[in-house]
Amino acid sequence: MSEKRNRQDASPRSGMRGGPNMMQGKKAKDFKGTMKQLAAYLRAYRWTIIFVWALAILSTVFTILSPKILGKATDELFDGVMNQIAGTGSIHFDKIGNILLWLVALYLISALFSYLQGFVMAGVSMKVTKQLRTDINEKIHKLPFRYFDKTTHGEVLSRITNDVDTINTTLNQSLTQIITSITSLIGITIMMLTISWQMTLAAICILPLTMISVMGIVKKSQVHFKNQQKYLGHVNGHVEEMFSSHEIVKAFNAEEESEATFDEYNNTLYKSAWKANFLSGLMMPIALFIGNIVYVAICLLGGYLAVNGKLTVGGIQAFIQYVRSFTQPVSQIANISNVLQQTAAAAERVFEFLAEEEEQADQDNALLVSKNKVGSDREVVIYGNVEFDHVSFSYEPEKPIIRNFTANIIPGQKVAIVGPTGAGKSTIMKLLMRFYDVDSGSIMIDGHDIRAFKRNELHSLFGIVLQDTWLFNGTIADNIRYGKLDANDDEVKEAAIAAQVHHFVNTLPDGYDMVLNEEADNISQGQKQLLTIARAILADPKILILDEATSKVDTRTEILIQRAMDNLMQGRTSFVIAHRLSTIRNADLILVMDEGDIVEQGTHDGLLAQDGFYANLYKSQFDTAV
Repeated sequence: MSEKRNRQDASPRSGMRGGPNMMQGKKAKDFKGTMKQLAAYLRAYRWTIIFVWALAILSTVFTILSPKILGKATDELFDGVMNQIAGTGSIHFDKIGNILLWLVALYLISALFSYLQGFVMAGVSMKVTKQLRTDINEKIHKLPFRYFDKTTHGEVLSRITNDVDTINTTLNQSLTQIITSITSLIGITIMMLTISWQMTLAAICILPLTMISVMGIVKKSQVHFKNQQKYLGHVNGHVEEMFSSHEIVKAFNAEEESEATFDEYNNTLYKSAWKANFLSGLMMPIALFIGNIVYVAICLLGGYLAVNGKLTVGGIQAFIQYVRSFTQPVSQIANISNVLQQTAAAAERVFEFLAEEEEQADQDNALLVSKNKVGSDREVVIYGNVEFDHVSFSYEPEKPIIRNFTANIIPGQKVAIVGPTGAGKSTIMKLLMRFYDVDSGSIMIDGHDIRAFKRNELHSLFGIVLQDTWLFNGTIADNIRYGKLDANDDEVKEAAIAAQVHHFVNTLPDGYDMVLNEEADNISQGQKQLLTIARAILADPKILILDEATSKVDTRTEILIQRAMDNLMQGRTSFVIAHRLSTIRNADLILVMDEGDIVEQGTHDGLLAQDGFYANLYKSQFDTAV
């Protein structure tokens, strides 16, 4: 676009290569608020989650009972051995065998419930992340163009992929682990109290020590987790940008600069990730260290109680197993707190995106476009009269692009907009389609302010052919049909004939069924442009916008495109933006723009006769540098 460079200069995106010092890592703005928003997505599945909790409790209860039952087997074995030594009895292996069978049954039931909770929770996590992606996708279509001017595609993609995947992992794995760990902690505490309250008090000492350690590490590492997610987005954005512009990077020998920028982002990501993972990695060893100290204390205290006859050997064995099991959920909770930090940082980025300011909503009584006749007070028939009334606009407040632009175009008129790069030509068309709202003044179509229309109704009035063609991975027929999704094959073929497409399509393998690859580079640039014109013809718009449609093709292809555009412009109000002034000599009206203002207007011959700004532009295209 002619003023693309101006927008980039004014956009924060142009400063994206500021390096690591540009964006300082900061703590999550609202950890509790973010987790509440995430909980709101889970609310729809609250009964399923309660069911998962019940399964987790049952699984944990059966697991918790096992050490005490095993302790009974140990006591039975110990008593049998002591009776054999004393000569008063023998070992009851049948009784021990029955106990062990019960133990195996308990383990199997516990495993079954554990499997069921994992299966059910996987479904919940997938549904929640699916909803998140759906909301993000819907949000993308509601965001104003200003947002995409300052945000890289990779940054948006990172929120849809990396951040949502992080949330998914937490919901799928960590949430059930939290439920299991809390249930285990409560259940094990109860079972330990049934064996010895003295040793239970000693074991519980692990909780405050562990939690103080964990909270201290969480506070330190949260900063780095936030930075990790942020710079992961920057790395993805840079890679996506460089990959899509690979030929330009090569052509201008900018590989070193690209590598330097990538290294800068990557090194910052590495440092943040290293610090975050190092600090979070300390949680488990610290928890285990504290657990081992408590374990030693329990062994000494248990031995003392056994010697004094207050505890059996099986009781000691069961309690030691419970202590080992007791430290495990504490360690798991410590480890999960690390995962929750990543989740909070990822979820915060997702919810920040979902909270971005959307396009101004349509009016409640917004106008609708009628194809043939007026059916209600809200429906209007459009003929193609366009009026710009003292329009002013700027992408940034201190850099005005359009100033006091006024023009009146009658239906069916072919209007050419010319001027040097940065004059505001393409911006005028974006304002006409309401991709941006004017700062002052108004734009009228058949006497109706464009802000009075529903946006999708307004956009249905326009057909647009840009200098940068957009085709998607699919058949040629599908790409043409994008202009009218319910068009049949005959309508597609008629549009292709009018756009000078039919002949070259018949020379291709598979004809209209030929599949274009992702970059659509298995056909030429000129052929791509003709396909976009065929798409516009099929859409049958009231108003046509051609923005530098012939700027990237050879002279012979330009003639074909010119014929196609002549067919397309018949009976329609047309706006043609062109740098090659030779292509717009037959325009009904030429608007000459400079620095956002109309400096001249008239026909080609009339403007040449004035020997002014347009004449100088026209002559400059034929001057030869010496």
